[in-house]
Amino acid sequence: CITTKELGTVMRSLGQNPTEAELQDMINEVDADGSGTIDFPEFLNLMARKMKDTDSEEELKEAFRVFDKDQNGFISAAELRHVMTNLGEKLT
Repeated sequence: CITTKELGTVMRSLGQNPTEAELQDMINEVDADGSGTIDFPEFLNLMARKMKDTDSEEELKEAFRVFDKDQNGFISAAELRHVMTNLGEKLT
């Protein structure tokens, strides 16, 4: 699953600075299907709630594609770990 730490790294890379409690709330709110992954509709929902500038759906799609390496419409924990590792975050 995607942890609050991993989500925090993503949000900070997008210019946001959520608290630990806000991160946990985001995880709880966005995983609507309980799958343990964030699919594109869930990702859009999260970004629309948390980003002030949501003018460009294409920018959101591009951000999602960065994480969705196999382009299957889902961000797995492994894909998120890969991106975070490349951003310099050490994940367990």
